[in-house]
Amino acid sequence: MSIYSSKTTNTSILKPFSSADRERVKAAALNKVRFITPKEKGIVESVRVALEENNFHLIQEFTHFLREADLCDDEVVHIMKDARKIVHSLTPDFANLVEALLSVNWKKYSPAAIQAYTEFSIDVMIAHNSYIQIGITKLILNWIPSDQESAEWLDGCPSERVKAELETVHNLLNRILTAVPMAFDVVIDTIAAKFPYFKKPAHVTAGYLHNVLWLMDYKPVFEELLLQLVLQKLLILDVNAPRDEIEALKEETDDEDDKMEDEAIFQMDDVSAPPKPPQALEHPIGQMLDICLMKLFKFVDDKCRPQPDCSDDQRIAKSRFFKTLVHIFDEVLLPSHNTHHVQFVIFYACSIRPAYAEIFLTSLWQKVQNPNVSSIIRHAAVSYIASFLARAKFVPLSTITYYLKELSNWANNYINDSDEFSSKNSSLKANMVFFSVCQAMFYLIAFRARDLTINHKNLTLLNTLQLSRLAMCHFNPLRYCLPPVATAFAGVTRTHQLAYCHTVLERNARRKLATIYGHDKLMPEETLETFFPFDPYILPLSNKYIEPNYLVYRVHEMEESADNVAIETVRRKRGDSEMIEDDDFILADKRQKISELSKSQQFDKQFYYGASPGFNQ
Repeated sequence: MSIYSSKTTNTSILKPFSSADRERVKAAALNKVRFITPKEKGIVESVRVALEENNFHLIQEFTHFLREADLCDDEVVHIMKDARKIVHSLTPDFANLVEALLSVNWKKYSPAAIQAYTEFSIDVMIAHNSYIQIGITKLILNWIPSDQESAEWLDGCPSERVKAELETVHNLLNRILTAVPMAFDVVIDTIAAKFPYFKKPAHVTAGYLHNVLWLMDYKPVFEELLLQLVLQKLLILDVNAPRDEIEALKEETDDEDDKMEDEAIFQMDDVSAPPKPPQALEHPIGQMLDICLMKLFKFVDDKCRPQPDCSDDQRIAKSRFFKTLVHIFDEVLLPSHNTHHVQFVIFYACSIRPAYAEIFLTSLWQKVQNPNVSSIIRHAAVSYIASFLARAKFVPLSTITYYLKELSNWANNYINDSDEFSSKNSSLKANMVFFSVCQAMFYLIAFRARDLTINHKNLTLLNTLQLSRLAMCHFNPLRYCLPPVATAFAGVTRTHQLAYCHTVLERNARRKLATIYGHDKLMPEETLETFFPFDPYILPLSNKYIEPNYLVYRVHEMEESADNVAIETVRRKRGDSEMIEDDDFILADKRQKISELSKSQQFDKQFYYGASPGFNQ
């Protein structure tokens, strides 16, 4: 018999289901527990339950959902619009929820989502000032490049993609500052707190500085406080990038380049090849400082340089900015010790307009003359005057002669006032400002001897300065000057018959020898601790702003023929001097090495008296 029957049968395994059964199953389903996701519940309902029933369970779930979920564009738009509807209900009890909303990574979403996020951010900070700190902090954190984004920040300039993202951040910050004036202090404090640590990669600090300068550009009200903060942070970089370390690394690099050139000595030179661009420093903090100063120089140029077609109001605004810069210099840079490059910000700003240099020099000279200012600040101000007048190409000779007269008059009046008290203390500590003024004159005359002795008129002016009286007075300023300055000044004045200082120098040298040999050990030498702040600038990238306006020392023709002296570059820290190539005015200060000079012949070499400043025999 066949297994397939011809009789039709119902082979379905489903049981018949009546309408009564359906109703019974539906009722059972309604009675079962069903979990609703925070997304389905929504922010509006969650806040309502928290306010009416004092139940924050849904708020906690929704907050966790915002932090963990990968939202799409439509979800971000929907959530932010709902949050705006209840923005006045988001009291400090909902701080975690608001922080989660403001922490949404809006940069990766569509313009519509970004717009929704922006509107909610502004509304919640206007409605509740307690959220200003959170909102501003979230925005400022977008200024800090990650350690892996160095390719996006070449020489401190962002790529187009990063620039577009930052433009959104700054537009939002601008709107917040316009709508919420009390956010001003929060922005200042947050920027200071989030400034990158000085040992971070160079592109991180440079990127952050880029955004700080950007903020000052569209909100000038921040200029004074933020510029002061920037210079303070750059000072930290400056003191952690000493000249000797930078020079040592540069010498190693130059040695490697010389070896490569020696290997390729027989290769044909490509005369059509463009000059090599300046190489970045191997010193990491030095490189960071170089990039940051390059950006700051450009910013100062934009703020201080008047355009030919600018209005009177614009010129006034630029002059006001420079005066602000001078005020910040007085507060931050002038009292700072052992700086090398940051002070060139004021040097470059003064090169933009002659009026700026006059304002700067007048400010310094007023401090020198004011007895109510501390002697340390007056001493530093004199050093800045001398170094600035010696190094600035843009300063006319008339300004140099004017300040030489002022310095001479002040010093001679000081001597006149002291004559009445012959027993007055003539120690370095009691007369620091006087010795500083004398050394400034000696330094400036020796450095600018070529210009100051170019004709009979200038020589006559030098004769009116009573240089011989200053050098021979009972205070004996040559004793306390740095030996290279005293020796260079003596050479110039002897060549042009302005004063004869060598007998004083010889007497001072014998006195030092007697001190050393009499006690059989080196006693602390009483020498004026001095630095010349505008000594050679060695940062390669930002040097393009300094080099055109910077005067390199040149030996006077008469002195050069008399002693046949090689020109070298010399730079100095406070209380120390070091040799570098190119600029030879002051020899290496060997005060730290006197103990090694046990023979009088070696000691005499240190104080060899020739006609040329900056010689070394």
